[in-house]
Amino acid sequence: MIRRDEEGSVLLLTIGYALLALVLVFVSVDATSLYLAHKRTQAAADAAALAGADGFTLDVVADQPRAQLTDEGVREQAGAIVAVEDDVTLVTAGSPDGVSARVTVSTTWHPPISSLFVPAGVVLDATATSRTALD
Repeated sequence: MIRRDEEGSVLLLTIGYALLALVLVFVSVDATSLYLAHKRTQAAADAAALAGADGFTLDVVADQPRAQLTDEGVREQAGAIVAVEDDVTLVTAGSPDGVSARVTVSTTWHPPISSLFVPAGVVLDATATSRTALD
């Protein structure tokens, strides 16, 4: 026996759960896109730091070869790698100790679905450090 005051409540529940599932899918898509953008930014920073570590000058000190990094050499090598990327910009590149290359890159992530709520996007920064092979 169906009571008259409960008619249509299953339809409302179904619509509510369908909307909830749709919102969860949208949030999952945006979260996945943010994760992938972060990984791409970190990969660009890693590649730029690795290239920057190859921008050394070779000096001979006490009959031993020594690789010496300069800020200009790191910046030049890292800039060449970052120039290939479409939306990644080089923020800083240098050598804090003469044997390591530290590079920071930046990009702006725009959510694919909920861009109405985040119109300016989210700035993602990544920093990577790499050492020269000759030390």
